[in-house]
Amino acid sequence: MPGRRTPATRRPHRSAAVLAAVPLLLATAALTTGPAAQAAPGAPAAPAPTPNCGAAHRITQTLDGGTVWRMCWHYEGNAGLVLDDVSYQPKGERTPVKVLTTAKLAQIHVPYDDGRNEFDDLTGQGFAQGLQKLDPAECPGGTLKTVRVPGAYDPAHPDVSGLCATTRARGHAYRMGPYPGERAKIYQLQGKDLLLYTVNKVGWYEYISEWRFSGDGAMTVQVGATGTVSPGDYDAGDGRGAPLGKGAKDYATSHSHNVFWRLNFGLGGSAANKVEQFDSATTVRPGGRTPTIRTTRTPVTKELAGDAGPLRWWRMVGAGRNKDGHPRSYEIVPGPTTKYSGRSYTTHDVYFTEYNKCEQFASNNLANCGARAGKSVDTWVNGQPLKHPIAWVNIGFHHIARDEDQEPMPVHWQGFQLVPRDVTAMNPLTPPPLSGHNGHYG
Repeated sequence: MPGRRTPATRRPHRSAAVLAAVPLLLATAALTTGPAAQAAPGAPAAPAPTPNCGAAHRITQTLDGGTVWRMCWHYEGNAGLVLDDVSYQPKGERTPVKVLTTAKLAQIHVPYDDGRNEFDDLTGQGFAQGLQKLDPAECPGGTLKTVRVPGAYDPAHPDVSGLCATTRARGHAYRMGPYPGERAKIYQLQGKDLLLYTVNKVGWYEYISEWRFSGDGAMTVQVGATGTVSPGDYDAGDGRGAPLGKGAKDYATSHSHNVFWRLNFGLGGSAANKVEQFDSATTVRPGGRTPTIRTTRTPVTKELAGDAGPLRWWRMVGAGRNKDGHPRSYEIVPGPTTKYSGRSYTTHDVYFTEYNKCEQFASNNLANCGARAGKSVDTWVNGQPLKHPIAWVNIGFHHIARDEDQEPMPVHWQGFQLVPRDVTAMNPLTPPPLSGHNGHYG
């Protein structure tokens, strides 16, 4: 598996002295470039027609059916790319709908199965400083933006063409054909997403951090790991890896990638969003009759460490309502995950904590949040009322090497979606002939 190395060497792992010099977040404030980091919650503000940042850090993209996404970005010395003031404006809405105040990676925790190595790539391994220069061919049809990297490994060249902003085909946004025997038009739309991504190199790994924004208001957030297999991990003696190469002589050590994201919602322009948990229970009925399912909604009023399930999910609810009078919200939809049970902070799928400026990273949090606060997200769940909730999403992947990981390693992805629920009264991409079908057919 990819191991760790300093910028100037190809050693598989870092020394303790090097690790001590890597973290840049030495106080409660993160080093940033671009707009200032988000401060403590203030009074609710009306959504602005344009993001509150300079042109160099502003992204505006019109997608399918007239949907407009607007946002700012900046780059921090540990988290890397951070998105600010993310808003979504479907066609027909007079003003943008504010969704996120800030959104960013919050940790990539990498423990090895043999127990010899464990890394926090964002706050201990120079993730942000490993920003890679992208070739124009890697950003087809888009724009490469110049990023100033705080604490750059080469202080004489801190500016890197490392952020791609482009659009990418997503396939069907929808399809609706006629019923049998009916003569009617087939409605279908091949959609495009706004895609933002960076590539950050840590040791032998290269992490592709993607943020996708769709015309129907959905967001897809994921990290892809690629690069190459570390020769330092070819270890025939640990008995925990998988053989690579001829026979069964060389092994690559298995390990986990536990990726965390931190989401500061501002749905509707206010930090005072509410968290709701939905659970569905199945009752089997006698005589072979169809089982029944009842769904309950539970307001989450205090901090929570939550575990997802086939019939459990959460949404963040804003103060605004759509044209049908329903509260606007976004659902958190976790992708496939392999939960790592070795650390307390990786044993839950989501966390909801009350806003605290110094709580920035899910593990190995560098800021001092107080003598008893702890250094990981699980220690911050202590029963506080949720007035300004922060959502943390944890998606795990257990990497057991295969022959196909040589070389380069194919990208393996892990991530989640944010899906709008009742943000608009109908599908924002509804074609005009169907616009009267709200709540009924025809």
